[in-house]
Amino acid sequence: MTRSRPQHAAAAPVLSGPDPGTPGRSSLWPGAVAVVLLCGLAALPGLLHGHATSLLARLFILIILASMWNLLAGYAGLISLGQQAFFGLGCYVVLALAVHGTKPLLALPAAVLGCAALGVAVWSLLWRLRSPFFALATLVIAADCYLIISRYPSLGGTIGRTLPGLPKGSPASLTDTVYWLSLGVVVVALAAVYVIMRSKPGRVLRAVHDDQSAARTVGGQAGGTRLLVFAIAAAGCGAGGALEVVRAPYLQSSSAFSIQWSAMMIFAVLIGGIGTIEGPIAGSVLVFAVQQWLAPDGSWSYIVLGLLTIAIAIWVPRGIWGLLPDKAKLLPAGYALWPHGRGREPAAVAAGAEPEA
Repeated sequence: MTRSRPQHAAAAPVLSGPDPGTPGRSSLWPGAVAVVLLCGLAALPGLLHGHATSLLARLFILIILASMWNLLAGYAGLISLGQQAFFGLGCYVVLALAVHGTKPLLALPAAVLGCAALGVAVWSLLWRLRSPFFALATLVIAADCYLIISRYPSLGGTIGRTLPGLPKGSPASLTDTVYWLSLGVVVVALAAVYVIMRSKPGRVLRAVHDDQSAARTVGGQAGGTRLLVFAIAAAGCGAGGALEVVRAPYLQSSSAFSIQWSAMMIFAVLIGGIGTIEGPIAGSVLVFAVQQWLAPDGSWSYIVLGLLTIAIAIWVPRGIWGLLPDKAKLLPAGYALWPHGRGREPAAVAAGAEPEA
């Protein structure tokens, strides 16, 4: 009689490090490329007129927002439809402090910290909810923020008001300052994502992405890590809102809390490549280009971007950045949530699908 082997308990998921598809890759050349690119971008205001500089600052703000949404959905598996709540509150913290005499540029750190604190409070309410309910709850919170802010006439109510206290010098000088601040926040946001995914929280996120109980089997503090990510994403979106209100200083609550901001984040991430650091950058550039191209046609830009996102989710689920070979990618040492031939496709994550049995 043949003796059967004893059944062993299922092994805990392996928390792998950098993407094994690129072993031994040096990170020196991507760093050199990034430094050269950063220096070139920093010098652009001296070569461009004010309107072009302002448009590039808006592109940088979109990159910040997309990177934060990618941190939530692409790495932590948290699908949020209400990130415009933190964007709008970042705008209104700057406005509220400016109304009471604080210089708008000096109010930017307060907006970031305030949105991070609100992110912690919101997470304490929503952390038990699963994907579909979590997404809907964030949308409800964004709507509540809009309704609350609209009740304050001193902040413009539903009509809106101009941001006071801006420097009285040359408008071009203010535009250049916002450009450099936006570029700096882009660098900080991307560096934060990179550091998180290279550290222990990044390994926990990989484990907890689809199965929170799996993270506990390897000692990962799933709840604390997701709280950290949610607070950072809230702070990043708040920074984007604070920069936007200084860039375009007439503020309306219906615009600041518009779901179009979350739509642009989602479009940029899914088009560029969810779960990558570079994908949201590429997606933001494409989304921005389409918006500028179709700006005279009103809402046609959102129709075109929506159709493009659907097409990419179906036929290029890893996004346009995923079409590049690994050797051409700028951050090959970053974590890849979906190595080739393994795991779910990013489109399924963006749709909030539950893991297969």
